[in-house]
Amino acid sequence: MTKPAFAAAILATTTILSGTAAHADLNLYCSAQEEWCQIMAKSFEEATGIDVAMTRKSSGETFAQVKAEASNPKGDVWWGGTGDPHLQAAEEDLTEAYVSPMREQLHPWAIAQAEASGDRTIGIYFGGLGFGYNTDMLAKAGLPAPACWEDLTKPEFKGKVQMANPNSSGTAYTTLATIVQLFGEEKGFDYMKRLHANINQYTKSGSAPIKAAGQGETLVGIVFLHDSVAQAVAGFPIATVAPCEGTGYEIGSMSIIKGARNIDEAKKFYDWALSVEAQDLALQVNAFQIMSNVGAAKSDKAPDLSAIKLIDYDFKKYGSAEERKRLLSKWDTEVSTLPQ
Repeated sequence: MTKPAFAAAILATTTILSGTAAHADLNLYCSAQEEWCQIMAKSFEEATGIDVAMTRKSSGETFAQVKAEASNPKGDVWWGGTGDPHLQAAEEDLTEAYVSPMREQLHPWAIAQAEASGDRTIGIYFGGLGFGYNTDMLAKAGLPAPACWEDLTKPEFKGKVQMANPNSSGTAYTTLATIVQLFGEEKGFDYMKRLHANINQYTKSGSAPIKAAGQGETLVGIVFLHDSVAQAVAGFPIATVAPCEGTGYEIGSMSIIKGARNIDEAKKFYDWALSVEAQDLALQVNAFQIMSNVGAAKSDKAPDLSAIKLIDYDFKKYGSAEERKRLLSKWDTEVSTLPQ
């Protein structure tokens, strides 16, 4: 599927409507960074002439919205965000099965995501988990550079670490699921409790902690590595760390919402979003994930995943509705309620 194929009809003007589906041919729910969501919506409009209403929310929030709207769907496509809630949406029959003709151009990990969901979602990007820290603040505090997950629980980092809330953020849920898989559930929750003692704030958005670190509002932000790299590229004093013990990763995903009112337009967006042309847009907004199309461009600034100790993340288990609900409930009762 080539760029000319999508450029047959180009709008003279482009309108992106945030939060409203009025007069739109496609209602897009987007869980990536705001700039990426905007350029995806605008570029699809320009390529196809299809009007897009785009709403940006974190993956946890979007999942909750899709579920709440199940009896009267308002969205057509959910693009971006961690794969776990997409897999849960598939399991709960909130999304449609679709096999794109673009599938043969994708990395095996993207197709594996589709197969795990009965073709109700598909991988669009890959990103490792870790953290970043403000080098200026670290030097001023006279602290050693953190290199491991355990370092973040040391007394000298009390009140200096920030992460998102796993109930609203896919990044933070991936963190919780990663720690449980890395250390085992008992030791993993013990770790989360010790980490909690050093957390200064649980944010709503997964990328917010590293943005706060860049601004000097916190020393450490637990995020996906590509979000940390993006802050460094933007000129902030951020160093990126792949934890020494090993770490998990996300397969950012895309799903067509069940009962989509604009199903034909949804499929067109789905196919276009898997093309090289669409995936190359990532670098225009400093999104440094590994994209799912094998022909998509990759920045030399992107994290080298071959040099990172990745766990064998069990997406089927930790993306299931039962396990996700259980872990979040356990975190709510055993971790978030503890004093700091």
